[in-house]
Amino acid sequence: MLKVLGIDVTSDLLERWVDWLAPDEQPFFVTRKQATAWKLTTDDREPSREDRDTYRTYAVDPKAARTAWLSQEVYDALPKATRAALVRAQVGYDRGAVPTVRKWSRIVGPEVRQQADGYRFVWWKSLLREPARVLPDVVSEDLGPSRHAEVRTWPAALPRVRELAGTFPDGSGPNCFGTVMAACGVDGAESVWMVREPFEEWLANHTERGGKDDVPGTVFVWRDAARLVQHAALTIGDGWMLHKPSQSWMTPRKVRTVAEVKRATRTAGWRLERHKLVA
Repeated sequence: MLKVLGIDVTSDLLERWVDWLAPDEQPFFVTRKQATAWKLTTDDREPSREDRDTYRTYAVDPKAARTAWLSQEVYDALPKATRAALVRAQVGYDRGAVPTVRKWSRIVGPEVRQQADGYRFVWWKSLLREPARVLPDVVSEDLGPSRHAEVRTWPAALPRVRELAGTFPDGSGPNCFGTVMAACGVDGAESVWMVREPFEEWLANHTERGGKDDVPGTVFVWRDAARLVQHAALTIGDGWMLHKPSQSWMTPRKVRTVAEVKRATRTAGWRLERHKLVA
């Protein structure tokens, strides 16, 4: 079985990754002036959760207020100069999934050099003919592996931790809050996009301030300057911690050391607080 970040990935999940990385139609963000100049039809359809995470729609420059949803057939039919300008614009507007030709041409093939400006390209299914070669590198590009195989003692008081550790979600949505709540016994929490309010309610009802880093059951909570909770993770003993880095389909529920999670989560303006589970 294919392993990605030290985690088993089924052929079914790999096929879904192909659809999420390279949907049949993908969004290109443009200004009204660009849409007119490049003869692009735009519409206001809502992106799926997977689209949102693949293309980082939440981070796109707001001045690119129009969206053109293009298939590969329509994209390929555009003049090459238009494709080049369109792809460069996506980089400028901070859209996700606009990788560099330099990094990927040897893996995907030389055709990516001709797709747009020779420096950047966009993913289509035609470039993913060997998904087992490409997708693992895409998914693991910015993430360290899950180290669940190194854990020697799993916490008896948190029986679901072992079940959740080293698993990918079935799509975008499941996040750090739901992962912590599920590991602590909340049925189904690992499968939903858990927003702040129910997580804060659970935290207030099931924990109290305090806790140690080297024992199971300490909930780490990171808050921003406005006191809004931004991330959460759970110690599982012996210096290990369970967390899910984001709500994206690419991020697994993984085990890292406490030090690794603290280092990866360090963000200007965030403060860490600890809570311990109570009966």
